Amino acid sequence: MEIKIQILWLFLLAIPIACIAWTVVFEEIFREPREYCIKRSKENKTLLGRKIFFLFTCEYCFSHYVTIIFLCLTDFKLLMDDWRGYLIAGFALVWIANVYMSLFAFLRQEIKKEKTEIKVLEKNSE
Repeated sequence: MEIKIQILWLFLLAIPIACIAWTVVFEEIFREPREYCIKRSKENKTLLGRKIFFLFTCEYCFSHYVTIIFLCLTDFKLLMDDWRGYLIAGFALVWIANVYMSLFAFLRQEIKKEKTEIKVLEKNSE
């Protein structure tokens, strides 16, 4: 695959990875399973058990596993056509997906801040 196409794939494939990781770790629809995993990640007796449950509470950690699934589904490799291409693609996809999630978090924070400022201004004008 030509390098321009690989770069395009990299930035496009990171979007659903970021979306899935963000949704599972932060959104309301997965609140109950997430709360269960948070509890188990703190109270599980074994180190392995705590780490497995922690996986579902950390967007960075979870994005690695979502990336592995997407690499299997798409057979995407970056720069090299062997196993090294999968490795490079995996870490690059995780990094780009986490940049997307950071930008999304910043955007949500700014929107929330603006809404709060508007409420304060409306309350003061009354």
